[in-house]
Amino acid sequence: MKIAFVGKGGSGKTTLSSLFIRHLAANEAHVIAVDADINQHLGAALGLDEAEAAALPAMGAHLPLIKDYLRGSNPRIASAETMIKTTPPGEGSRLLRVREDNPIFDACARTVRLDDGDVRLMATGPFTESDLGVACYHSKVGAVELCLNHLVDGPDEYVVVDMTAGSDSFASGMFTRFDMTFLVAEPTRKGVSVYRQYKEYARDYGVALKVVGNKVQGPDDLEFLRAEVGDDLLIGVGHSDWVRSMEKGRPSRFELLEADNRMALQALQDAAEDSYELRDWERYTRQMVHFHLKNAESWGNEKTGADLAAQVDPAFVLDERHAGAGATAPA
Repeated sequence: MKIAFVGKGGSGKTTLSSLFIRHLAANEAHVIAVDADINQHLGAALGLDEAEAAALPAMGAHLPLIKDYLRGSNPRIASAETMIKTTPPGEGSRLLRVREDNPIFDACARTVRLDDGDVRLMATGPFTESDLGVACYHSKVGAVELCLNHLVDGPDEYVVVDMTAGSDSFASGMFTRFDMTFLVAEPTRKGVSVYRQYKEYARDYGVALKVVGNKVQGPDDLEFLRAEVGDDLLIGVGHSDWVRSMEKGRPSRFELLEADNRMALQALQDAAEDSYELRDWERYTRQMVHFHLKNAESWGNEKTGADLAAQVDPAFVLDERHAGAGATAPA
């Protein structure tokens, strides 16, 4: 299943996403973690030192390889150069699986060893000095969107994405790629403002959204969040000595995380699993095509010099039939 963590800057979404990733690994799940935030801190939150985090390969730098591999033998895609971030799979496309080995994972993923298991970590790459004034960060996140569009995942397989802050997620259709979106909100007016904006944008797309209250100090904070977000509030998380030690570079074993916080992480997993069971693969594919056609018309056709609407395979539905590792999408 695919899970996103969103929220305003400073809300603690990277910390919570890293705790959730550790929780999944401790439960022996198969996990790919993706740092898609402009501030690349997920590696450090998972225990990498500064040099290790800086050495993570940037997905954005491997975009030609990603496109070439995913294109496969799809006759509707004339060349990798005509693929854009929203290009959907079709007959002949190569699909990704969480547990497999493939050239994209070889180039872009690195194994991070946690206390109770290993996860694969991928990162879009930081916004560099050469990007200033000539590029936007969404061009880097496009590599993530392409991979999500071509990934077939199962119930015991997790892709956890630490997203860009605020409502920047809506710069593409990637916000519809997730079975569950956890919005991390502090119990303040500013903390819930992003929730309202996200809820409004996602309203027409069936996005499963739950609020995780962070930095909750007591019943009054929980009551405030519940009054502001209603039934979308899943759980509140308070202070953690374990997290404070981790942020000082002196982490304890994950099994020593406070019991109430471990219960909160299990609540997140339960909510994600419940949502995955409701996934509508036809709608999932239809939304993918919808945003591809919008991007093609607004800028893609002009940029590539091709009719990108022709890339859509009307008979193709991405679903569990394509679950074979390294599968090429059939007719």
